[in-house]
This record gives sequence, structure tokens and C-alpha cells, in this order.
Amino acid sequence: MGMMVSALVAVALVSLLLGVGFGPVRVHPGTVAKIILGYIPGITDIFGHTWTQLEENIVRGLRLPRVLLGMIVGASLAVTGVTMQALVRNQLADPFILGVSSGAAAAATLGMLFGVFSFLGRYSLSISAFIGSAITIIFVYVISRIRGRINITQLLLSGVAISMIMDGITRIITLSAPNALGLHNATFWMSGSLAGAKWAYLTLPLVVLLLCITVLMIHYRALNLLLLGDESAGALGINIRRIQKMLVLVASLMAGVTIAVSGTIGFVGLMVPHFTRLLVGADHRKVLPIAALLGGILVVWVDVAARMLLAPEELPVGILTAIIGGPLFIFLLKRKTRNP
Repeated sequence: MGMMVSALVAVALVSLLLGVGFGPVRVHPGTVAKIILGYIPGITDIFGHTWTQLEENIVRGLRLPRVLLGMIVGASLAVTGVTMQALVRNQLADPFILGVSSGAAAAATLGMLFGVFSFLGRYSLSISAFIGSAITIIFVYVISRIRGRINITQLLLSGVAISMIMDGITRIITLSAPNALGLHNATFWMSGSLAGAKWAYLTLPLVVLLLCITVLMIHYRALNLLLLGDESAGALGINIRRIQKMLVLVASLMAGVTIAVSGTIGFVGLMVPHFTRLLVGADHRKVLPIAALLGGILVVWVDVAARMLLAPEELPVGILTAIIGGPLFIFLLKRKTRNP
């Protein structure tokens, strides 16, 4: 496992350099590395200032925060997918199965089209999306509790029901859009995009990711035992009620924060955990870090493709993850069926 993690970290660093360099205006990877290392005092004196101001503005102001956000978002979606699949014991679960994306979309479109959350300032979009996802998950959690305990079937069904309600509200809001530009921006955001990445957007998702993955790694044995079923896990000393609450909280927090900064980027949280298990098995001590690295690398390269395919225009990342991820996931399923 150590060798695989080291290899993926190396791939992630290479992806960072190349991802920052690719775009309508190319920047050489060596120049990217020098500009990034220029953050360290004294490094510029060693290498010399060999890049232009335009290249520095592109790297530091535009692409570096975008690529780093892609890494964080991809890792968060993959880890959230692992968490949800462990909670419901179903490999078809994804980060948005509890309706958090629908709640975020409803609140975000309300803010973008009608300025309801404009009093929140320049972070009104991300804050409104998080508020929407938080309200949704509270409703789902309250509905799914039976005698103080989360019922998994009721959790899934209430997630689907609340999601449909929020989708209906979003449709009403978009149909009432006062202008075409606002409607286009809302649709683009709901499709998932890293175009609005700012340095200020990185701190909260990174802190939440590190905190949540630490909590999950501490409880990796409980996640493994959950796959045996509630009764078996309980008989082996696992506090099922506490673990379920913890998983719902962790998954909802990561999904809500991620959607708030990037919109809905689908398929990453479904495909990456499945692919990770094919590589390292079902032990969550291995699955969690490998899935996080694979998810980050995947989103960075899909975002590069989104920038390059129709340059200088760009596609929403969420559309490309669905187009690329769908056939790949079907291929993996068929391959697993042929080689059980």
C-alpha cells in the first residue's frame, strides 16, 4: 500500500504541474514549478526570475487555486462516496444520494436569479449552497430516525423524496428566471464547475476534508464491520447508532462544503470508490487514502479537458465526468461480471 500511495502522490504532483500549465495560454511545467517554489523565501534568488508577469498572473491568480480546488473537491467526493457506500452497504450509493445536491441547487439558484442571499457578499453563492444542503440533510435525518436510531431504508427513501421536492422547487425558480444570463449562470453552476475558484475557497474544504478523513481512518475497523450487517457489527462490539450518526454527519458535511464551492460534479463519488476496491480490496484503511488521491487526480484532468476541448470556452466539469465516467463504469462492471 505504501508504494501505491507514494506513486499516486507523485502522479498528483505531476498532475498539479501539468494541470496548471495547460490552457488557452500554455505555461511550461518548469516555469510553473519555479513560480510555485517562488512562494518560498530565497528560492527565486536560486533559480532567477525567468518568467513573465503574465505567466505569474495566470499561474498564481487563475490556475493554481483552480487545480488545488480540483484536487480537494475530487478527494472529498471520493471519500464521501466511500462513506455513503459503507453507511448503506451498497456500492451504488454516491455522495448526493441523500439529496444534498438538490437542496444546494435550490438555494443557489434562488440566490443567483433573485439575489436573495446578496447580503452575504462575494461568498453568497457558496454560503447559500451550503445552507440549502444543510437544511436538506436535517430534514432527511429527522425523517429517517425511528426510535432514536437511523433506519437505512427510510434514510434512502427520505433522501429520494426530499431530493425530488428540492428539484421541483429548483425548476419553479429557474422557470421564473428574470433574465437569460442569470439562468445560464445557474445552469452552468448546477452542472459542476471550478471556473470560480479563488484562494479563499480552499481553506474550508481542505480543513473539512482532513478532519473527516482523519475521523474515518480512526474508525476504519467499524466501517469494515458495517459491511457484515448491523447485527453482526453490533455483536462484535460496534455502537451502530453512534457510527451511523457519525457517517451521516461526515458525508453530509463533506458533500455540502464541496457542492458549495464547485456545484454538482457527479460520478466521481460513485466510480472512484468502486475502482479503488478493485485495486486494493475492501479494507477501508487502504480504500480511504487511495480513493482520495484517485479522486483528486481524476477531477484535475477532467477539468483540464473541460478547459481545452472548446477553448477559449469551457465545459462544465460535471458533464464531462458523466460522459467519461459512465462508459468506464459500465466497462468495469462488465469486466467484474466476466471475472468474478
